[in-house]
Amino acid sequence: MMDLKQPVVQVKGIGKARAEELTDLKIYTVEDLLMYFPYRYEDFQVKEITDLKHDERATLEGKVHSEPSLRYFGRKKSRLTVKVLVGKYLVNAVFFNRAFLKKQFSIGQPVTITGKWDQHRLTVTGQHVTFGLQESTDKIEPIYSIKGDWTVKRVRNVVHQTVQQYSQYVKEVLPSDLKVQYKLIDRNKALQWIHMPETHDHLKQARRYFVYEELLLFQLRMQWWRKQEKEKTDGKARHLNETQVQEFIQSLPFPLTGAQQRVTNEILNDIQSKFRMNRLLQGDVGSGKTIVAAISMYALVTARMQSALMVPTEILAEQHYESLKQLFDDMDIEVEILTSSVKGKRRALVLERVADGSIDLLVGTHALIQDDVQFDNLGLVITDEQHRFGVNQRKVFRQKGITPDVLFMTATPIPRTLAISAFGDMDVSTIDEMPAGRKPIETYWAKHGMLERVLSFILKELENGRQAYVICPLIEESDKMDFQNAVDVHSQLQLYFTDYNVGLMHGRLHVEEKEEMMTKFSRNEVQILVSTTVVEVGVNVPNATIMVVYDAERFGLSQLHQLRGRVGRGDAQSYCILIADPKTDVGKERMQIMTETNDGFELSQRDLELRGPGDFFGKKQSGLPVFKVADLVHDYRALEVARQDASAMVNSTAFWEDQKYEPLRSWLLEQIEHWEELD
Repeated sequence: MMDLKQPVVQVKGIGKARAEELTDLKIYTVEDLLMYFPYRYEDFQVKEITDLKHDERATLEGKVHSEPSLRYFGRKKSRLTVKVLVGKYLVNAVFFNRAFLKKQFSIGQPVTITGKWDQHRLTVTGQHVTFGLQESTDKIEPIYSIKGDWTVKRVRNVVHQTVQQYSQYVKEVLPSDLKVQYKLIDRNKALQWIHMPETHDHLKQARRYFVYEELLLFQLRMQWWRKQEKEKTDGKARHLNETQVQEFIQSLPFPLTGAQQRVTNEILNDIQSKFRMNRLLQGDVGSGKTIVAAISMYALVTARMQSALMVPTEILAEQHYESLKQLFDDMDIEVEILTSSVKGKRRALVLERVADGSIDLLVGTHALIQDDVQFDNLGLVITDEQHRFGVNQRKVFRQKGITPDVLFMTATPIPRTLAISAFGDMDVSTIDEMPAGRKPIETYWAKHGMLERVLSFILKELENGRQAYVICPLIEESDKMDFQNAVDVHSQLQLYFTDYNVGLMHGRLHVEEKEEMMTKFSRNEVQILVSTTVVEVGVNVPNATIMVVYDAERFGLSQLHQLRGRVGRGDAQSYCILIADPKTDVGKERMQIMTETNDGFELSQRDLELRGPGDFFGKKQSGLPVFKVADLVHDYRALEVARQDASAMVNSTAFWEDQKYEPLRSWLLEQIEHWEELD
């Protein structure tokens, strides 16, 4: 069998100099070249007008019907328009900033134009034009990512040469029965067709193959890791007093919702099992995740074990600390807080009491996992807004010689496809029901021209003793982006609301300054808080009833929903006002969706569809895999199938022994070896 791991210099036409250049594209071996897939395709297939969809890229063939007209506008900008007869339709072909083409069009001349099709205006905005008829009318051209001196054409030629020379030696990865079951073509055929498709069907079949292969390999790794975690026991029996736990639940001032009861049972079952819990608890803002966490920590107290609750900010830690102290006030339960503000003798005393087991529940920030924090009998770690921590907590605790159950909580409802991908090694519990009596937040979309009315509305709420958040996308004025900034808005609102205190908060302030401002706001010493999105995960201020977001089209749906969730935490009716003049259809759609629903799970799915998985969390989420072919939005069914197949494989004896699984098994064992080296 030909070794595809050999250097690229083995490919015909690639010498040492060109091989060196290929390292810019992270291509070192023949296999790297074969697997360097196009990221999109140019479709030069000529279609009938009736087969076209609005806004799609299209190639049209016709004859020039009239003299072209040329208009200039702005500085050195032009618009060239020519009418082309395509079949029985008269189509407008428009070319921007390509005035030189005017002399090349002549009436009756055959032309082939590729560009964006506007169904309503019967117009094609031309990107490519060929004078005369195309030699081939079914051309599909792969487009590759490039760097440095490489051009798409050069990369295409090198890759195609490699495919022709080596694709016959490509080793099958999938067992034949799976390929038959899912009607998948052979791997070498898929490789040829993904690089050199002759028809759309070729491309579709090649893509189907690699989507499944890619997702299956990813899920094999994930399911193996999940199996390892499940099989690890920590040697500490969690003998909960179920009677006491149920009595505690009955003593709460409100009944649990059905969803809260369900996820509580899931967590308690995990805690009592011999396997270590690794669970994600997701629920919308206000769905009652905190009380579920409190019940879980109380359950550990009945087992004479400690719990830790880790949150992103000091002020949030303070808030959780106060609410837990109040909840367990009449019980023999010790609750303590540990943040960077806890210093000197008090810190030493907290560390001593944590180490000797006197403290049952410890609340804090990153300070909880510093070297000098040693627990006596830690059984449960809960982290709030898990994706905001850059630390691998499990590894840190393992290094301390303890293996607690781990519960991650997030108020960002995560669509199933992302949960399977980013958190695929976890069990997922979902609170998908809101407590009774909670008033929905009324959401309105206002244009910038309506600002005076918005300010008048804020004033009425302030006169009723309420408070308001005002969010801006930028900290300061930018010459690159024309959006409202927090510094200017803060100055403007100070002039408008002269009888009230207007505070300013943003990411450039020191932690202490941010904490101080949030404390003033929570105490109603500041009535209007102008801020950037640093308040997205913040303190609970029940008296705040208005959330105003400037240039709201700049934010994703999930982020807007998180901001909206800062209000509506008290008994009074709350409002979210989105100020936006979106220039794009996506921006308009976002505003409409926000005014139509308060359901975080529906919003998260729509956000995923509008923005794609990479930006779902507002910035690149490192936990998400980067796929060459698969798309987490469109290929969610394939992801689910791959997850089920991978789980069945790693948990079967056949996978580890049968020859038909050898390629998959070898790949997985190689991955395992790599992880162990890193660990």
